[in-house]
Amino acid sequence: MTGHTSDQPGTDAGLLSPSWAAAGVHPLLSDEAWVAAMVEVEVALATVQARLGVVPPSAAEAIARTAAATSLDVTAIAHRATGAANPVVVLVQEFTRAVAQTDPSAAEYVHRGGTSQDILDSAAMLLAGRVLDRIDADLVRIAGSLAALAAGHRDTPMAGRTLTQHAAPVTFGLKAAGWLTLVLDAVDRVRRVRAGLPVQLGGAAGTLSAYQAYAGSAGGAGTSGAGHGMTLMAGLAGELGLAEPAAPWHTQRTPLADLGWVASVVTGALGKLAVDVLGMSRTEVGEVAEPTGEDRGVSSAMPQKRNPVLATVIVAAARQVPAYSLVLAQSMLAEDERAAGGWQSEWQPLREVLRLAAGAATAGVELAAGLSVFPQRMAANLNLTGGAIVSERLNVELAPLLGKAVAKKLLARISREAAATGKPFAELLAVAPELDGRFADARVADELLDPANYLGAADEIVARVLRRHQYTNAQGHEDR
Repeated sequence: MTGHTSDQPGTDAGLLSPSWAAAGVHPLLSDEAWVAAMVEVEVALATVQARLGVVPPSAAEAIARTAAATSLDVTAIAHRATGAANPVVVLVQEFTRAVAQTDPSAAEYVHRGGTSQDILDSAAMLLAGRVLDRIDADLVRIAGSLAALAAGHRDTPMAGRTLTQHAAPVTFGLKAAGWLTLVLDAVDRVRRVRAGLPVQLGGAAGTLSAYQAYAGSAGGAGTSGAGHGMTLMAGLAGELGLAEPAAPWHTQRTPLADLGWVASVVTGALGKLAVDVLGMSRTEVGEVAEPTGEDRGVSSAMPQKRNPVLATVIVAAARQVPAYSLVLAQSMLAEDERAAGGWQSEWQPLREVLRLAAGAATAGVELAAGLSVFPQRMAANLNLTGGAIVSERLNVELAPLLGKAVAKKLLARISREAAATGKPFAELLAVAPELDGRFADARVADELLDPANYLGAADEIVARVLRRHQYTNAQGHEDR
């Protein structure tokens, strides 16, 4: 087997990033996708300028035809881009050359009045929008699966755990409703950010001056082009399907910070689901299991393993995204009218947060849809402490008799003795002298110690979350 030499282009297929490698997201954010998006912005710019009388319609048509028929050398552009610290300069040169080969007169109108940041930022918003659309669709599918789990297991009791220990009884339906809540939170934020992704158009220093100057020149002597810049911005936004900002945002980088934040919310929401699945699928817990498949969850050394790999890749994504998002947030510290280094530092972190969030969502679809639930194991684990898990309820019952503090101390002592001796909690409770036989009646003890009788408002909470899911679904259908 031979490797690539230093002068050969390599492959970035996600070998070291299983969180997105098989998710099918790579084509949306590959170098080729970035170049295609930048060319798309150039075509849209010429198209709108032709509509406004700044570019001859025949030139705009030639630019669009060339874009559809030409394949630019992405590797060559990447290598040469270091000379300008951004890829747009070389891309414009190569694209202009391609247009000149088919229509020399049209080449003059490529990138007319444009600046590199207008093209790259607008392309970034195009790509981000496409990835967010995909994430939205996956989150909706995940939410549907989690809603089914919440509804189907709203009466399935299990041990609630705090700080890794049994705390009080809950239901698996409630746990699924908690996961669903986070996913719906993510859907809300994805849609809000997606709707606000802005086009970028400002020219060299954010004044739209060159665009207006070209408009004035096209209008003849004495024409200033006043008002043209903002009209062009609105037209370009419409052509690309992006939002029209109030002003150019060359050094107002809220859109990038928003994308980092929404990716953190998406992976964080799915990460909560994943870490719970990891804990609940431990061999000694066994309350849930991931879906199986050919080569899924296998070990290179241990044939018996069924590793929870979907949850693993989701957690891996959730751990990485905040670090990349921090870079995007730091890019808000952009000096003057164009940042040196701040802008350039955004591109790869942006690609990574989008890749990772989309990959996590893809894994989440399969995990939520195929999750196996084992109520019998939940019941067995719930009874491990012999009733101690409802000590909170007993404390409420005993407070009028002994006082809350004394009752709590007594129950803590009985719990420790049960854990140390292996004697059933209920048996020790029945013979506790402080209680004067109040729990000697087995029927009373069984009623008070049954975890299913101490689930609080779990069912009402599940119902409320399911109503929210229905509302979110309805809103999504209206938007489409």
